[in-house]
Amino acid sequence: MSHTLGIRQAQKQKTRQAFLDAALALLEEQSLSSLGLREVTRAVGVAPTAFYRHFRSTADLGVALVDEALGSLHPMVKTTVSTAGDSEERITRAVELIARHVEAYPAHVRFIARERHGGVQPVREAIRDQLARFADEVKAELAKDPQADGWSDDDLLMLAHLYVDQMLITASLFLEALEASQDEREQVAQLATRQMRLISIGRRHWLD
Repeated sequence: MSHTLGIRQAQKQKTRQAFLDAALALLEEQSLSSLGLREVTRAVGVAPTAFYRHFRSTADLGVALVDEALGSLHPMVKTTVSTAGDSEERITRAVELIARHVEAYPAHVRFIARERHGGVQPVREAIRDQLARFADEVKAELAKDPQADGWSDDDLLMLAHLYVDQMLITASLFLEALEASQDEREQVAQLATRQMRLISIGRRHWLD
C-alpha cells in the first residue's frame, strides 16, 4: 500500500510541476493577470478540472511560482553579503552570482520582475514577503561585520533593503542584456559593480 501511495504522490508532484513549468513558459509573453486557466491545462494536456487538484486559482499557482523562483535563493543572497573577503571581493562575488543566476533561470527572473508590481495581489504579497525575508537575512549577515558597530537595527535593516533592491535591479539589467553582445554584458557588470560600490562607500561613512 505504501508503495502505491508513493507512486501516486510522485505522479501528483510531477503533474503539479508540469503546471508550474507550463505557466512559467506562458508567462514569458504575458502577465499573470491575463493568464487563463484553460491555457495552462491545455499546455499540460489535462482537463481543466485537474487543475483544482493542485491549485485553488491562477493566483495560487502564481504564489507557488514565487516560492519556486525565490525560495531557493536565500543561501545565494546571504552569500552575496557574506563577511568573507574585502569589500571589492564581496561586490565582485555578488555581481557574478547574480549574472550566473539570471543566465540559468531567466524565466523566473522575468516573472518576478513583472509580477512584483503586477495586478495579482496575493502574488505581490508573496514577493514582498520573500524580499522581506531576504532583507532580514542580509541584516543578520551585515550585523556580523565589524563595520556594523554602532549601527542601529533600523539602519541595518534599511541597508539590507538597499542591498536586496540593488540585487533585483542588477538581475533586471542582466536579464535585458541576455541577448546582447559580450561587450554590452560587461558594461552591465561594470555598472552593477559601480552601483554596489556606491552603496558600500555610503555604508562606510554613514556614521560620520
